[in-house]
Amino acid sequence: MKILLRRSMTASVCSAALLTTMFAAHFSIAQTQTQTQTDDPMLKAMQAELEREKAQLLLPGMQRPYFIEYRLDDFSSFEAVANYGALTREEEGHQRVVRVTVRVGDYALDSSTGRGDGVAQLAPEDDDPVALRYALWTATDEAYKNALRAYSAKLAALQQFQSSRVEKDLSQEKPVVHIESLRKLEIDRKEWEKRIIDASGLYVTAPEVRTFADQVQYSTANVRAMVLNRYLVNTEGTVLRYGLSGYNNAISLGGQAPDGMRLARDNGSVAVSANDLESWPAFRKQVIDDLKSLDALSKAPLVDAEDYHGPVLFSGDAASDVMNRLFVSNVEADRPELGTNARTRGAYASSFKARVLPEFMSVVDNPLESKFQGRSLLGAYQVDDDGVPAQAVDIVTNGRLDNYLIGREPIKDFPSSNGHGRAAPGAPAHSRSGVMIFKSSHPVSPSELNKQLLGMAKEQKRNVYAVETMGGEAPRLLYLVHPDGSRQLVRGAVFDELDNRSLRSEIRAVGDDPYVNDSLGTLPQTTIVPSLLFGDIEVKRATEEQQKLPYYPPPPSAK
Repeated sequence: MKILLRRSMTASVCSAALLTTMFAAHFSIAQTQTQTQTDDPMLKAMQAELEREKAQLLLPGMQRPYFIEYRLDDFSSFEAVANYGALTREEEGHQRVVRVTVRVGDYALDSSTGRGDGVAQLAPEDDDPVALRYALWTATDEAYKNALRAYSAKLAALQQFQSSRVEKDLSQEKPVVHIESLRKLEIDRKEWEKRIIDASGLYVTAPEVRTFADQVQYSTANVRAMVLNRYLVNTEGTVLRYGLSGYNNAISLGGQAPDGMRLARDNGSVAVSANDLESWPAFRKQVIDDLKSLDALSKAPLVDAEDYHGPVLFSGDAASDVMNRLFVSNVEADRPELGTNARTRGAYASSFKARVLPEFMSVVDNPLESKFQGRSLLGAYQVDDDGVPAQAVDIVTNGRLDNYLIGREPIKDFPSSNGHGRAAPGAPAHSRSGVMIFKSSHPVSPSELNKQLLGMAKEQKRNVYAVETMGGEAPRLLYLVHPDGSRQLVRGAVFDELDNRSLRSEIRAVGDDPYVNDSLGTLPQTTIVPSLLFGDIEVKRATEEQQKLPYYPPPPSAK
């Protein structure tokens, strides 16, 4: 069976939200070719229209904009999906979208609302400068009128508060000119189609796992390639053109345990280029290992019904998921609503200069670190999407929160950007991480971490836990560790009270085995986290109702 779906995105109407979803992959910064001039017709058209609007954009009796920004996102993608050993979908897309931001007022107080100001609309896909300028003109007109209405509403809203915040609405930054080479999709489509077809059918073709093929209820493999070429100009004099690219292959497998519990295994690789993705032998081995672990999970006992409070060892893989959920988002500074005294939003809004991690841990976000142990990092960049040069930020020093990640919207005690304003295609820029690295002043080897875990088990005279991978907020591969060192796979557990308090007070030791987690979100982000040993985490049985098993077996395979 071979079902192909081919479609062009050129005729589709794609909103900024859809573009954001399409961009759920990882990217790498291209090699810089900085120069003050470029003959790129799109960039020249944007600059010409910006100068025209700057001179002429003024409604009678209204304020003239003090800041205008044009951004053009040129997005290309390829994706192929295979299920059960057959190609089921193949898509190629290309689309351009412009985002126009117009601010009325001044740097101290302007029309911004913090909810994504500006207008996004489709742009012509060819290099017709006249058509592009027309799209910019219509978007600018709408953005200006929206800004005037927002400014009036904001001034009225501020009247109900006794005092307003002293932070400016937009930080003043030096203009930057940064021109890079354009990026292109570069992937052997036929070779990768063959790989994902073979990978999705291994559950019936590989002799190592054929005996439990009937347990597999879905087997999906896919490959994606995405390239974004971004152009940005503003009235301050910033001129940018840079390219971002990301490639990934993945396998997703699932089934049910005899009691109906849903089980799943997901894996893959992400890279800056298709050539850096895992080889076919490595991909095949990963799929086989996932199938074996799926079988092992189906046979594993449920976690003890009695709630557990005690030590849990997290691998770097599992720890990175925990840190992304509990830590990273809380140091990305988002301005609070009008009338509030909070510094930012999230769990760390009032934690500035307070201890948020053990004293032996520090955290830095450094988008300029493009490689780690020979591996290119997807979250690396040289200039952020606000046009501010990237810089390393010491977020936590010896356990104390010293900095937040800031774009061009200041917060209390942080009047300027530190190069972390980032935007998905068609979307506004917000404060987001790039390459976040967690370190310990006293790291220990994985064997020493395991030794400490067993020491706790013997001291407390009971079994303890170790988790290898997470599935959302719940452990997916969780092991009951006996005092003699033997391990038993268990299922059906959830962590309770694994929160920011746990990060501050319960981390006992940190490994010297950093794990690189290139996220598959709407932005290219990298989190590097070693293994973590927690002293007291609650593990309990999940209360989810189990699903009924299929009433009859799958059809026989002819493979």
